[in-house]
Parts: sequence; C-alpha cells; structure tokens
Amino acid sequence: MTVTHDPTRQLAASGPLVEEDLAGHRFRVHRSTMTSPEIHTMELERVFGRSWLYVGHESEIPGKGDYVRRPVGGRRVFMVRGRSGQVNVFHNSCTHRGAMVCRTDRGNAKVFSCFYHAWSFNTDGDLVGVPDRQAYGDGLDFSALGLRSVPRVESYRGFVFLSYDPDIMGLIEYLADAREYIDLVVDATGTPEIISGTNEYAINANWKLLAENSIDGYHAVSTHDTYFKYLVALGTDLAGGVNGTARALGNGHAVLEYAAPWGRPVAKWEPLFGEASREEIGRLRAELVDRYGEVRASRMADTNRNLLIYPNLVINDIMAVTVRTFMPVSADRMEITAWELAPSEELPQLRQRRLDSFLTFLGPGGFATPDDIEALESCQHGFHSGGVEWNDISRGMAREPQANDEEQMRAFWRRWNEQMIGETR
Repeated sequence: MTVTHDPTRQLAASGPLVEEDLAGHRFRVHRSTMTSPEIHTMELERVFGRSWLYVGHESEIPGKGDYVRRPVGGRRVFMVRGRSGQVNVFHNSCTHRGAMVCRTDRGNAKVFSCFYHAWSFNTDGDLVGVPDRQAYGDGLDFSALGLRSVPRVESYRGFVFLSYDPDIMGLIEYLADAREYIDLVVDATGTPEIISGTNEYAINANWKLLAENSIDGYHAVSTHDTYFKYLVALGTDLAGGVNGTARALGNGHAVLEYAAPWGRPVAKWEPLFGEASREEIGRLRAELVDRYGEVRASRMADTNRNLLIYPNLVINDIMAVTVRTFMPVSADRMEITAWELAPSEELPQLRQRRLDSFLTFLGPGGFATPDDIEALESCQHGFHSGGVEWNDISRGMAREPQANDEEQMRAFWRRWNEQMIGETR
C-alpha cells in the first residue's frame, strides 16, 4: 500500500489556524502559520498560485525589447516589451531542456538565446532558431515550442500583475477598493516611473510578518523612536502626531492612511527640502488643485498611505513612494525588493530629496528598516521558543478603526484563511 502525505488533511485535523469572535472582540492567529514548513508549501500553491502578483511597472520596459527578470511567487519569470509594444511575461525556461533563457536582470534584446543548446526565441516568445534543424526532420513544430506565457497578465495604471491561476477573477475586480489608492499615487505623480536601482535584502522571518508590519501604525512611535527624534532635530513639526485610519479594501487588501507630519516631494514643502524647492513644490500643489480640486489635492499632498495589495505588494506613499515586494524562501526567511516611484519629469533637487528619503527611512541601512528587521526576526525567535500558541490581533475590534488598530491585519488574515482552507479562488 502506498501512503501519501496530504497536507490539506493534516491542516484540517490540527484545528483552525485563524479564529474570530466578533461578539467577544477577539481575533487570533495560530503561530504555526509562521513556522510550519508544511504551511509554507501550501501557501506557494494556494496563496501565491491563486492570487494576482506584482511583476513590475511598465516604465521599467519603455522600449521594444526592454526586459526585466525576477522571481514572482517562487517561480522565475521575465517581463519583456514585445515587437508590437505589448507587455509579455514568460516562464524563464527553455522549451527544449529547461535552462533559463533570460540570464541577466535587465536589458534589451531582440532574441533570447538559450546558452545550453542555443535554441532562440523572439520577444513575443516565438521559437525562431534551432541549431542543426535538419536533425529533427519534418517533425519539429516551431509553433508548439515557443516560450510559455504565464496564464494571466494584466496591468492597472502601469502596475503589471500576473497570476498562475487561469481561472482567477480579472485584475480590476481583484483590486477592489485598493484601486482608489493606486489612483491617488498615480494621479499625484503625473507620469510615474520606477527609478533605476533597487533595495534588496533578506529577513530571517516569515513573510506574513512583513505584510502585517507594512500596514501597522501601532508600532511606529515605539519602534521608530530614533527616526522621529531625527526629524525633530531637523526642524520637522511633529506636534500633530500620526493620526488617521485603517481600512479593509476587499480581497485581503488594506490601507493605513494618516496625516503626514513630514514633507512630501509631491506637493508638501518643509524646511528639510530647502528654500530653493519651496516655489516648485508650491507650483506642483497649485497644479493638483487645478486638476483635481482642493479636497482631493489636499489628500494627495497632505496624507500618507501604506497600502497592501494582497498578498505581498506594498506601496508606501509617504515621504517617498516606495514599491516593495517580499517573497517567501522558507517558513523562516523572505527576500525583499524595493523600488522608488517618481514623476518622470521631476526637478533634480526634488528627485534627490525623494531618493534620500527612500534610503534614509526605508533603505536597508536607513532609520526604519533595520528596526523592522530586528522586530520581525525577534518575533520569529519568539515563535520558536514555544509556550504560547496564538498571536492576538484584536486591537480596535470594539471601535471604529484607527491608524494604530489592527483591522487592516485582520483583513489580510481573513483572505489568507479563506485561501488556505479552500473556500475561494
């Protein structure tokens, strides 16, 4: 008799991993969700295999033949601008014997040639060259041996997503109310572009901890105390504090939105930016008012947004606009990549200030990221120490959500739980 390992049955037998008691204002998550290799394996199939995942931004491949390659949901893919200008995303695997055909992280190419046996493919994925073709006789069907596109590719406002699930809902439906916040970012920047260069680092902690952390207002003052003191020393007025709200946006997406106590290069000047930039930032703000009205312009200029697109895309629209993904490597480790989004025609001094903010606060060696890494890795060590089975994520259940509550994390976990127990695609 053959005995097969069924992680689904094992998961069901172990009891619920997420428990919610609305009447009792209690929400908790079992800590095995952060440590179990079996759960990690299931996540790759049920979460990353059945969600829309961020691939990149259209501005990264502006010209025909431009490409970027990166891992998405545990699989190697590359995104390339095809011959007619469309965006293609292919599995990075030669249809002959499997080697990767795109071997650099970015560039421009008319043909991708596999280094192993030199089969070659154009930017639309067509097989266009096979050495010693006559060795195959008449049986080699070029049309059946092109690169394999991922099952679904769609773009929203320049943000390109893929899904490995051919039956998943459309991207617009999937993004739900998160579209409003993407629109705010894009409309505020005019013609946005991803600035060349990335922050890349790893954290020895479960990836879901960073999903929580990225939209967690509760930890800001205690964990990032040094950064707030730094801002005060530079003359930033923090008298109003960090006040705002948190929202669930559907399908696991969530946002933390709050008043900006610091300057924003898009249209909120502060002394840190220098007197030379005051007039330009004022002009940018006036243009936003003319285009969108005072209320929407003020929201773009004066409020911050930490937006989570489920499962693993974060857009931090704060003192800079950072686009960040995090990919699980194992139950105890993730890899993070972050890019900076900016107006394509931004003045050099504002671009410099934006990049400085990108590095000073959110860079791997900045004020915030090392704090967060320490906190997340400390949590992971704490999980393995044992003695406590559940994490509590109940804050704010008895009131309207505030910026330092946890409704946004509960939204993430509800969707995660649905996917893991198979209730939704």
